[in-house]
Amino acid sequence: MRVIAGKARRLQLKTPEGFDTRPTTDRIKETLFNILNPYLADADFLDLFSGSGAIGIEALSRGAKYAAFVENDKAALSCIRSNLKTTKLEGQAQVFALDALEAIRALEIQGKVFDVIFMDPPYDLLLEKQILLMLQNSNIIYCDTIIVMETSLHTDFDYLTDTKFQIFRKKEYKSNQHVFIKVKK
Repeated sequence: MRVIAGKARRLQLKTPEGFDTRPTTDRIKETLFNILNPYLADADFLDLFSGSGAIGIEALSRGAKYAAFVENDKAALSCIRSNLKTTKLEGQAQVFALDALEAIRALEIQGKVFDVIFMDPPYDLLLEKQILLMLQNSNIIYCDTIIVMETSLHTDFDYLTDTKFQIFRKKEYKSNQHVFIKVKK
């Protein structure tokens, strides 16, 4: 796995061993960032369920000014730190060794507000629903925050009708999808 574009282009990234993480392929990552590029210049980027940190690092490489990485797996945390050092992006990053809900509370206390939030939780456990329900009353988002979720193709988002969020774009792949969400206007 590597950084695809930007100032850290072509640098190789480590991934945790085993099957606890699902690294996003270069092809899917390229598609994702073709969609996200207009939102990245000087953005504050939150990478929840970071795994190797590849998505947040790609965002930093492409112009985000800051990225917070949230992960609670020790091997993955070691990869994130190593990858940030390899790419020389550690000065623009903060790593949270917490679960996603705890990290959101910590970021609320810090007063951080994010332009883009990316999350890739374990599939089919409804963790994305828990996070979105928490985010709708959180001070870490504002009216223009873009939330992107990588989920299985069967993930149901019907519950969004009862929230302040709406889907504005979906990109489906063979076995998963990226769902783009924003605040209803």
